[in-house]
Amino acid sequence: MKQPLMRWFDSDVGYSFRTSPMAIVAALIAGICVFCAVFADFVAPHQPFDLTTLVLSDARLPPAWQDGGSMKYFLGTDDQGRDILSALMYGSRISLLVGLASVVLSVLIGVGLGLLSGFAGGRLDAFIMRVCDVMLSFPSILVALLIDGVGKALWPNAHDLLAFSVLVLAISLTGWVQYARTVRGSTMVERQKDYVQAARVIGVA
Repeated sequence: MKQPLMRWFDSDVGYSFRTSPMAIVAALIAGICVFCAVFADFVAPHQPFDLTTLVLSDARLPPAWQDGGSMKYFLGTDDQGRDILSALMYGSRISLLVGLASVVLSVLIGVGLGLLSGFAGGRLDAFIMRVCDVMLSFPSILVALLIDGVGKALWPNAHDLLAFSVLVLAISLTGWVQYARTVRGSTMVERQKDYVQAARVIGVA
C-alpha cells in the first residue's frame, strides 16, 4: 500500500496536487464532507429523524451568526424545528450513495459497450454509436420520469427503493455515453498498434 501511494505522490498528478493550495483545500473540504456523512451518527449535533427531540418553539431559527440565532443550531432550523446542519449530514449519505452507485453503473455500461464497439467495429460499432446519439438527445429528467412511471406501475408500494432506483438509473442511462465514446476511441487506437497486428498474424488474436 505504501509503495503505490509513494509512486502516486511522485507522479505528475501527485506533484500538481501537492503544489496547488486550491486542490489541497478542496480535497480537505471534500474529505470533511464525506467524513461527516459516513459518521453522521457520531458527528451530527442532533438527530433530525427522532421526533421526540424536536422542539416546535425552535422552528425557523436563523443561522447562529444572525440576530435571533443560536449556537445550538449553527445553520438554523426548518419549520418543524429540525437542525439543518444535522439534516444535511444525514441527507448527504443518500446523495453520496446515489452518486457512487450511478457512476459505477455508468462506468460498467460505458466501458463495456465502448470496448465492444471499438474492438468489433463495423455495424455493431455504428449501432452503439447511434444509441449514444439517441441517449444524448434525451434529458435526464425525461428519463427519470419514464423510469418512475414504469416503476410505479410495476411496484406501486416500493416508494423509497423506487425513488433511489429512479435516481441511479436516470443518471446512469444518460451518463454512460461519455465513457463509451472515450473507451471506444482509445480501443480503436490500441487496435491499430503493431503488437495487436502481430498477434493477429500469428493467430493469437
